[in-house]
Amino acid sequence: MGVAAAVLIVLDLRRTEATVPTDATEAAAVATGSMYRHFAGKADLAVELFRTVVTGEVGAVTEAVAREHTPQRRVAAVVETFATRALKSPRRAYALLAEPADPVVDAERLVFRRAFRDLIAAQIADAVAEGELPPQQPELTAAALVGAIGEALVGPLAGGSTPDDVIPALTAFALRALGTPEGAPKRSAQDTTLADPAPGGRHADA
Repeated sequence: MGVAAAVLIVLDLRRTEATVPTDATEAAAVATGSMYRHFAGKADLAVELFRTVVTGEVGAVTEAVAREHTPQRRVAAVVETFATRALKSPRRAYALLAEPADPVVDAERLVFRRAFRDLIAAQIADAVAEGELPPQQPELTAAALVGAIGEALVGPLAGGSTPDDVIPALTAFALRALGTPEGAPKRSAQDTTLADPAPGGRHADA
């Protein structure tokens, strides 16, 4: 097992970074000194780890997008897949999105955000071209979505609690922001029953 892969496992199991280097080298079956022959220092290890995780996340989201058949659904797939994966591995996702880090890691964080921005922007551009969305600047809209969704996830990730409506709410927000009526809340069966008039022109709850 490589050192970077071992660190990923340790991060998923622990809430503190205090013993990550030691535990990672044990998981990778290498000595602590040997780890730093692979990486010049902690910052280089962190960058490699960040790139490894980001590559996996972008790949998973790209696969989810490819399974959808409309640009709007592809944007929704980005949000749903990213948020679902983040909430399943909150420690790792928090490190990706918000944890204080060295400047070199912050630079990689920008690359991470741009990768998702470009993925969403491509779908927005397709939807605008097909008349599914109103005219807009795809990159600007996508950047705003990436920032808003990342910020919205920080609270649940840091708190360790995930309300059931987080992912549907984020998806609806994203679609509304794009200007699609699909983002509007849909009435439940109960709401429809209460709103439909009863026979004779009177409402059922009258």
